Amino acid sequence: MPQAAHAVQEVPAAAYPTEESPQPKSRSTRSRGRRNRELGRRGEDAAARYLYRHGYEIVERNWTCCAGEADIIARDGRTVVFVEVKTRRDCDKGFPSEAVTAAKRERYEKIACVFLSNCDLDDVSVRFDVMSIVVVGTDRAFVRHTIDAFSVM
Repeated sequence: MPQAAHAVQEVPAAAYPTEESPQPKSRSTRSRGRRNRELGRRGEDAAARYLYRHGYEIVERNWTCCAGEADIIARDGRTVVFVEVKTRRDCDKGFPSEAVTAAKRERYEKIACVFLSNCDLDDVSVRFDVMSIVVVGTDRAFVRHTIDAFSVM
């Protein structure tokens, strides 16, 4: 049963450094970036396991094209599912799915077009899901799978 998409919070552009005011990367910033990439990779691994256990066929992971990268591309019966995975250590900055902005949704639609143009698939539907993962312990996480989180406009 499809679940409703959740509201997306936009982060003001002023929150990001601009080219006029570059932020030098300190050793702790590089270390934090490495930790965030590792957290994201572990989140994607958990999401893939979750989908597999729920009967999805994982087709691609980290599939990259000219339009960007899809975290997971899966099959749910005759539906091709493009899954964006967002992982966080806590909800201090909001729930992970809130980071899926309108620009990210538009990019995923372009990625889907490129992927499907390279496939020999007949009569399939396309769906966009978001998986939010919040780490709650060393080997535990809260997983929210929003099915049909957004659709092609």
